[in-house]
Amino acid sequence: MNPPSLPAPPAPPRRGRFSWVPWTIAALSALVAVASFGANARYFQKPGQLEERWHSLSKDAPSRVAIVDVVGAIMGGSGFARQQIDRIAEDESVKAIVLRVESPGGTVAGSDEIFHRLSTLVKKRDLPVVVSMGSIAASGGYYVAMANGGREDVIFAEPATLTGSIGVIIPHYDFSKALRKFDVTDDSITSGPLKEMLSPTKERAPELAERERKVLQALVDDMFARFKEVVREGRPKLDEAAVDAVATGQVFTARQAQAAGLVDRIGFLEDAVDRAVELAGLTKDTARVVRYIRPRGVLDELLGLDVAARSAGDPAGGTFSEAFLSRSVLDAFVEWTTPRAWYLCSAWPALVTSGR
Repeated sequence: MNPPSLPAPPAPPRRGRFSWVPWTIAALSALVAVASFGANARYFQKPGQLEERWHSLSKDAPSRVAIVDVVGAIMGGSGFARQQIDRIAEDESVKAIVLRVESPGGTVAGSDEIFHRLSTLVKKRDLPVVVSMGSIAASGGYYVAMANGGREDVIFAEPATLTGSIGVIIPHYDFSKALRKFDVTDDSITSGPLKEMLSPTKERAPELAERERKVLQALVDDMFARFKEVVREGRPKLDEAAVDAVATGQVFTARQAQAAGLVDRIGFLEDAVDRAVELAGLTKDTARVVRYIRPRGVLDELLGLDVAARSAGDPAGGTFSEAFLSRSVLDAFVEWTTPRAWYLCSAWPALVTSGR
């Protein structure tokens, strides 16, 4: 008699045509959750007051030397750099500024705003400004460094610094031919033929394309002239010919920049601090060097992010919730894709952003 046969194991579930549906639903749910999280982030944040931290020299001295950090791509608005400048404007105990630049630049308007606000404060209070360049202080980063009042011996670059890149760029990419392959046509309605300048999806007749290029080149030339004027103000030893010689968009090493008159000394942050103390008429015993950071938000506390520790590498850093949730995805997309001019040392200007 044959032993009873065991029941066959159940067949594995078949993967149907729509096995991707659960994953799609999960992904959409995650996006909705992130959007809701971001929409309520501001509610959980502390007020955006800056915290002052002692950096070096005397901890008890009443006179301060303030380090102002310009870190990352410069986008303008009420960013971290402006908050620091506004804080110093309210603090009469600040006798000198060390402008720490670690930036490839950014928008023309953002760079000029920082330059304008810092220059105005410097003139009003007669504050000496010493520039300390980090790994990169190029294009708009160099532009803001010119807010030094035209003093001598005040721009320090580290040995590995890259600087210069004096120039303007308005990015434009033409995807119209690629869209044509998918039978997609940009059929936008406009009030005039130049309203769609820099549109990446609009095909143009050669005559219109040439007209647009002339208009855009005139804009670039005007902003470029402004850049060179600012360099002349910040580097009065350079005449017009000398500025023209370096204003080619080229990036320079620290030694090359020093030889060209774009920087004064090769040195680190500590050297710039010592120079600022000297210009302010202080000593190491009478100067308190301070730096500003953003406070931790409630979301950072919940997520366990040590912003204070991270600030040593990126003093401007801010909080996770400010960096990731300060604007909606739609806001960021609109900002990245808005045509604008840049003082920026980058091949991908539209993909670089910062809230500083």
